[in-house]
Amino acid sequence: MKIDIDPNSGFCFGVVYAVKKADEYLKKNKILYCLGDIVHNDEEVKRLEKEGLKIIDSEELKTLKNEKVLLRAHGEPPDTYLTAMQNNLQLIDASCPIVLRLQMQIRNYYEKYKSINGQIAIYGKANHAEVIALNSHANNEAIIIQGKEDLNKIDYNRPLALFSQTTKNSSFYHEIADIIRQRMKNENFFVRDSVCNQVANRHKYLYDFCKDKDLVIFISGKKSSNGKMLYEICKSANKNCKFVSELKEIKSEWLNNVEYVGISGATSTPSWLIKEVFNLIIEMSR
Repeated sequence: MKIDIDPNSGFCFGVVYAVKKADEYLKKNKILYCLGDIVHNDEEVKRLEKEGLKIIDSEELKTLKNEKVLLRAHGEPPDTYLTAMQNNLQLIDASCPIVLRLQMQIRNYYEKYKSINGQIAIYGKANHAEVIALNSHANNEAIIIQGKEDLNKIDYNRPLALFSQTTKNSSFYHEIADIIRQRMKNENFFVRDSVCNQVANRHKYLYDFCKDKDLVIFISGKKSSNGKMLYEICKSANKNCKFVSELKEIKSEWLNNVEYVGISGATSTPSWLIKEVFNLIIEMSR
């Protein structure tokens, strides 16, 4: 049996940075608080929790004082930094620089468009941490576009600036932008191509990686929106594609009459988990 690992799978550089910061701190200290899951992968979160990482939410953050708190790659709204200052919290800020730059752009366009009765729209998952933070920089007034059905929320007679969550499907984002462009009655329409290049460039490579395999095992946390999106690309390239989050979900019968296996993962999937899946497939094939 031949087994290939997708060379483009695994953590994006933003997640790599956040996890590295956590690992470095926990080697010298017993506990580190993290605001929200450091990565949308339960197995990686469990590993770090064993080392002393404590996941907290925004309400728990308000009760902490004189502690150190890691901010994950998704970015945070201004209120988080205000709470940290009020409670004497030392922040280890691992916000992705691409996300921080996008936050600044949305804030600038919100101020600019406010003076001309304009609108801000964000293509993304409404309850995703990144989108919540992005919207906060538009005074929580942005129109959140999750699908084509949400396009009716836009007033096409008013100026509009459109942005995307960095981990969304770039081709669908362009499709959304084209539909809006056709409907716009106001000529003031700005589109920011804000999908992360590392995510966007994976689409074609992932499709090509999957299409010639007898079986593709795609590894991702169930909470990962990026994982769900990439899995859809896997399925479009190969009907025999399996979504797994942990080793126990893999079944030996999947390997019946299979000669060529591909293993891939989301940008939130740790390399150690991908290697464990690889080793398990080798054991099962013997």
